[in-house]
Amino acid sequence: MLTKTLIKIFNRDLNKLKIEITSYKNEEDLWLLSEEISNTAGNLCLHIVGNLNHFIGATLGTTGYVRQREQEFSLKNVLRTELLQQIDDTIQMVESVLGNLSAEDLEKRYPIDVFKAPMTTEYFLVHLTTHLSYHLGQINYHRRLIAS
Repeated sequence: MLTKTLIKIFNRDLNKLKIEITSYKNEEDLWLLSEEISNTAGNLCLHIVGNLNHFIGATLGTTGYVRQREQEFSLKNVLRTELLQQIDDTIQMVESVLGNLSAEDLEKRYPIDVFKAPMTTEYFLVHLTTHLSYHLGQINYHRRLIAS
């Protein structure tokens, strides 16, 4: 079933996010900007976690998570240990929520018209995997630019 595949992909990429975050030699570098990149790795990490907790946790899993999207990009100097804990918590949430979805749930309309048009839950969950992957690549690029 697709949910098992989605769980594997989210786990793979969220664990890769943990590797990227821990690969910064200096913790402060997570929050550095460069001319080439407009978002820090720390802020992109907060954005990934916030995005998944909102669209999967709160919307599909009714976890009660309240997103503060502006803070995903405005908070600075969150400790690396806190970022890693948030990623771990997100992995557990994704496994729990997606593990409880049925094939019928995937075919239902996603509760929010994120793209101003109706879509299935399946479609949006696949989109969320690509969104995570996109930002993961940005973080990798940021790390390599900062380390140069």
